Amino acid sequence: MNKAELIEAVSDSADLPKSDATKAVDGIIDAITRSLKNGDQVTLVGFGTFLVRDRAARTGRNP
Repeated sequence: MNKAELIEAVSDSADLPKSDATKAVDGIIDAITRSLKNGDQVTLVGFGTFLVRDRAARTGRNP
């Protein structure tokens, strides 16, 4: 599912015009993004957890 399909699904399930559903989806994504930038963890029960992790660099190899 891409963003346009998500907006369509929200519009249909909440009986909202697409413009309002677009604002709602954009607002949710912006809120999650801001929280992750601040170093917070975002947990949506029944959906998933979003968090930022630092990983060590991998050594690449030329096949």
